[in-house]
Amino acid sequence: MKLYVSARAPNPRRVTMFAAEKGLQIQQEEIDILNGQHRSEAYLAKNPLGRVPALELDDGRVLCETRAICTYLEGLQPEPNLMGRDFEERAFIEMWDRRVEFHLHLPIVHAARHTHPVLAVFEKPQIAEFAAAQAERLREAAGWLDGVLGKQPYMAGERFTIADITAFCALEFAKGLIKFRPGQEGFANLQAWRDRIGERESAKATL
Repeated sequence: MKLYVSARAPNPRRVTMFAAEKGLQIQQEEIDILNGQHRSEAYLAKNPLGRVPALELDDGRVLCETRAICTYLEGLQPEPNLMGRDFEERAFIEMWDRRVEFHLHLPIVHAARHTHPVLAVFEKPQIAEFAAAQAERLREAAGWLDGVLGKQPYMAGERFTIADITAFCALEFAKGLIKFRPGQEGFANLQAWRDRIGERESAKATL
């Protein structure tokens, strides 16, 4: 297998962190999205949408979309379990993963793409008002999650799951590009959770 990734992008990091938790060693190929390599004829032949990550299987098929790739890896290496052991737990973990993705991750990405000068290549024009609205949505979600983490140790409950990976990678992206740090915003529970996740070997291995 070969995993196509891009440095510092949050979605590829979600997959590499997930794989690291599984102890999976997957060959990686860097796609330079800032210089347009994701729009090259060679890469578009693998993923017509020109997005990363993408996982090229040994039989030549290419699996795209972050969560789909993680689902494949979960089936390939079931332990440690990160997506649920039965249908009930899978449903609740997916709920939390989707909540984190839609309400935390996406506002962070939109805010970054519409404010950071390096990312202007992706958004023409960058819209400051939209970025400000997305930053407000981010803070609303962070406040909500701060309350959640005051009652339970992990995003989806009592154990580490894919939802924690999604949230951690989102916050790390925010820290670098829009200088958002939960502790400085008054979200002590979210900051403590982030710091605890940051000590995991999978987090350190995917810096």
